[in-house]
Amino acid sequence: MSTVAAPEDTEVVEEEALAGLRRQAQHLIAELTGPVRRIRLRSGPAVLEVEWHPENATRPDAPATPATAEVPPAARPPAAPSAPGRAAVRAPIVGTFYRSPEPGARPFVAVGDLVRPGQPVAIVEAMKLMNEVTADRAGRVVAILVEDGQAVEYDQPLVELDPA
Repeated sequence: MSTVAAPEDTEVVEEEALAGLRRQAQHLIAELTGPVRRIRLRSGPAVLEVEWHPENATRPDAPATPATAEVPPAARPPAAPSAPGRAAVRAPIVGTFYRSPEPGARPFVAVGDLVRPGQPVAIVEAMKLMNEVTADRAGRVVAILVEDGQAVEYDQPLVELDPA
């Protein structure tokens, strides 16, 4: 005797599979040292594909862009925290930065707060999915480097911590 899953059950299973794939991708991306070129994860019918290109790479099928279309250096995310000895909590994905879990709620952290490893410090929304950003080490928040609601790039510093 075989059972056939109801369409609602199939949707729940696919959503759970996608959530699992997203978590796997976040962990994998966090462990990589360079820009991600392509990640493709599959679980049954669910497929998650992520691809980033280095800033200087161009696709052969893309139209040529004039030199004036380049992003000015001031608009690019800084490569490292500003002060030596400080650590940055970085964006795990390209998306929109939010300091609080919902509009009107208290921010996850403020300047002066002590954080512990694994503590949520922000959310980055990507494709209508809220990705929790957590501190990877303990420290005191010395700067919030991004405005609430601002677009962020992969690996962009979001919060600066003083580990002392």
